[in-house]
Amino acid sequence: MALIGRYRNGNYDVLIFEDGTKVRKNDLDFFEAESPESMDIKITNQCDMGCPMCHEDSKPDGKHGDIMGAKFIETLHPYTELALGGGNPLSHPDLVPFLEKCKSLKLLPSMTIHQKHFMDNLDLLLDMQKNHLFYGLGISMVDPTEDFLSAVKWFPNAVIHVINGIVSVDQLNQLANRDLKILILGYKDFRRGHKYYSRKIEEKKLELYDALPDLISKFLVVSFDNLAIKQLELKERHICKNWDEFYMGDDGQFTMYIDTVKREFAKSSVSIRRWPLMDSVIPMFQKVKEG
Repeated sequence: MALIGRYRNGNYDVLIFEDGTKVRKNDLDFFEAESPESMDIKITNQCDMGCPMCHEDSKPDGKHGDIMGAKFIETLHPYTELALGGGNPLSHPDLVPFLEKCKSLKLLPSMTIHQKHFMDNLDLLLDMQKNHLFYGLGISMVDPTEDFLSAVKWFPNAVIHVINGIVSVDQLNQLANRDLKILILGYKDFRRGHKYYSRKIEEKKLELYDALPDLISKFLVVSFDNLAIKQLELKERHICKNWDEFYMGDDGQFTMYIDTVKREFAKSSVSIRRWPLMDSVIPMFQKVKEG
């Protein structure tokens, strides 16, 4: 694996490798971060998909965030990972200039986009990839068609995103044994997600809960957000071997959330407690850690 970058963060070193692997190193028995290693950044609330479970309540007339004027970006460590989302990040008029700025600062942005937006913008995304404007690509899957799965292969760092309670085990079996990377997200019972919740979603969550131990071996990589880890009881059921080696920490321990539309920050995208955006990341992250 080729090393992309290395930086000092508090009492430890962070190493980032080409395949997405991240390693923390020190001679102590704990890691204390001074700055977030990764940030979930909402850059727009505009989206034309109308997904009924959208916890961000994104809409066709949603507003864009002032990403070019966000001064905290310039205070991040080089090689900090940025997960850009929305809304539809491809709809933001300043997306390419912002990605170019991130590249100049040696930051590692990734984007999460809907399957339809992915398929409708393949030429643009391939051009962005060619120019190294994003580090990874998350694609929120709706329907595992052959055209879609073929297109995913054009992006080596693409990860298919599915939601616990929305994706079916049948759909996951259609993805299985294709050398794909998937990320299983927990269902966010928040905003539209709260209104949409139903017995059918609960049944799909139970279905995945039972099938998960057999499914994991059928993918190149299976990862989870912290909400999915809790909902699927990965630690309690010993599904993930070498837990201490692979678990990346609690929300707010090494990560934080930024909403550039409302100009506020929080521990995560479903946190009720939020604060006004600041110009420097370190005092913001300190507030997140203090709770």
